[in-house]
Amino acid sequence: MSTAVRRVLVAVASRHGGTAGIAADLAAALGGAPGVSAVVVPVAQQPDPASFDAVVLGSAIYAGRWLEPAREYAATHAAQLRLRPVWLFSSGPIGEPPYPPDEPHDVAPLTALTGARGHRTFPGRLDPTRLSFGERAMATAMRAPVGDFRDPAAARAWAAALAVEIGAASPVA
Repeated sequence: MSTAVRRVLVAVASRHGGTAGIAADLAAALGGAPGVSAVVVPVAQQPDPASFDAVVLGSAIYAGRWLEPAREYAATHAAQLRLRPVWLFSSGPIGEPPYPPDEPHDVAPLTALTGARGHRTFPGRLDPTRLSFGERAMATAMRAPVGDFRDPAAARAWAAALAVEIGAASPVA
């Protein structure tokens, strides 16, 4: 194994900051691993995956789907993503236990498109003060549980496992 530092891009689409918080936890844990550095960049900034050795791509889930900017990012950069280790994560289930329990609709096609090695769903956050009027009305009508259901320890544990895989991978030339 080489002693070169593996650069990891954590690219994220977050509507109200909850998923961005999970991405920050992932990047902090990845960057704390020996031989790994990580940076969080919103997908809206179109970070070039070619300058990274690995990519963790994540999105908030609304109505069972990834946000459009994350889906577009995956499609636009699919060729580069397939050349390096990629993992996907989703954020959005809320409540105890987190609901809905199903995988987001986009996971299988995005996994195939990017060549992702895996996917993880993390519980999300529902903070009515961050929602638009329409979103608050929808959350109220659905009787969605309000609160922060994110699990930073679970994000750190997953990042630690990814760091081991990333450290064992050869850097992309």
